[in-house]
Amino acid sequence: MLAFRLEPDDGQPVYVRLYAQLREAILTGRAAAGTRLPASRVLAAELGLSRNTVVAAYTRLTDEGYAHARGGAGVYVASVLPENAAFAALASPDALETMPPVLSARGRQLAAMGLEGGSACPVPFVADVPAFDVFPLESWIRLMARSWRQVQPDMLGYASAAGHAPLREVIAQNLRATRFLRAAGSDVIMTSGSQQSLDLLARVLLDPGESVWVEEPGYAGVRSAFIAAGARLVPVPVDAEGLSVEEGRRRDPSPRLIFVTPSHQYPLGVTMSMARRVELLAFAQSCGALVVEDDYDSEFRYAGTTLPALQSMDRAGRVFYLGTFSKSLLPTFRLGVLVPPPAYAAVFASAKSVIDRHPPLLEQVTLLSFMRSGQFAAHIRRMRRIYRERQTVLVEEITRQMGDILHMEPSDAGVHLIGTLKDGRDDQAFCAGARACGILLRPLSDAYLGPPARQGVLFGFAAIPPRRIVAAVRRLAAYAHNSDDGALRPARGGSAGPAA
Repeated sequence: MLAFRLEPDDGQPVYVRLYAQLREAILTGRAAAGTRLPASRVLAAELGLSRNTVVAAYTRLTDEGYAHARGGAGVYVASVLPENAAFAALASPDALETMPPVLSARGRQLAAMGLEGGSACPVPFVADVPAFDVFPLESWIRLMARSWRQVQPDMLGYASAAGHAPLREVIAQNLRATRFLRAAGSDVIMTSGSQQSLDLLARVLLDPGESVWVEEPGYAGVRSAFIAAGARLVPVPVDAEGLSVEEGRRRDPSPRLIFVTPSHQYPLGVTMSMARRVELLAFAQSCGALVVEDDYDSEFRYAGTTLPALQSMDRAGRVFYLGTFSKSLLPTFRLGVLVPPPAYAAVFASAKSVIDRHPPLLEQVTLLSFMRSGQFAAHIRRMRRIYRERQTVLVEEITRQMGDILHMEPSDAGVHLIGTLKDGRDDQAFCAGARACGILLRPLSDAYLGPPARQGVLFGFAAIPPRRIVAAVRRLAAYAHNSDDGALRPARGGSAGPAA
């Protein structure tokens, strides 16, 4: 499949001009070595030429060594060209005139704030990655194959921007049962994950210069989405009860938006108390703020019962609920959920249609089957047992082998733990040294916009089987107790966190 642009008549025969086009395609790599050139009859018909003209061009290519004919099988680009030096000069990027990209102010911000993806092969102790090794992939593949057979002709065109209606209804039912939401299926909007939900919220709800309360410490992806929308970030500290409304009011009494992770705060793991939730909702109503609730890690609770979602307590229509299947399923499926207050549902569906029309259908139909069959609920129950076991092994090994350097306590929820470095040791240097011995840790100081209040390390345990956890902690302990690279020195000032 080659595109041709024959130059206007310059006095040369047509076959010569066609030959020049073909030779240029071969030399620049548009027609790779071994590629079969179009059949002479087909190319003649497409270009409106006589077949003899195409045959003459092909003959010259073969005569000069750019192509060769296989009897009865067509004409193919030669593997070894007669002008390797010319080919290299034309194909080399260095031979092209380059210039730095010209970006908008927002484009420069987005390029500077790019988020790294998780490891495709989980290494200890990558955070925010589920257990790839125990996902029921064979069952998912069977359901996906069956989903193709369920697709009707009227489902093959453009679909609703909000997502597959039957799936949205099942998700709404699940949220009503597990998170006490009052959402109907028409209120649910399918997205490609939390990051797209945040981007959509920022675009629709924020004007440049408006303020947003964000948790301190907090998730860099949240800050990036709001900064890209031109918002002014107000870091509000998190204490044992969650986001400090009192401190937030002191720093900015009239925010446009408030972002919280009340079920399991990222990264500290705090669950927002009921009293603090009531205080937050009352403050938002008094100042006219909107609240974004990221229900982070709510599926993975290992003891007791989780508090109802913040949106379930909202009587003023101010809380926007978002969730993702990246932890409960796999990140590669790119499925998330946004539940705005009912008055906003149509607005967000319309705005989303401008950004990406609608989510892929097949994954949605497969997820619908996965949930209706009971496999989703069974998978979540299994993951809770496995993650609780892996968390227990991690805490025991860290305490036994590194108790003099790190303090770590178990958590009732989530897929990561924080190891607090003792004696004010520097978490950036510690993580850099761990990376050199094949262990991926995330410094807690990176999660702060301002000077970090704590020096700690995030340990993701969900993706790592117990045997590998034991071996990795042993390797980390050996590094920590024998390091002479300064990783165990007390911190001098603290990191300012990622660039805002």
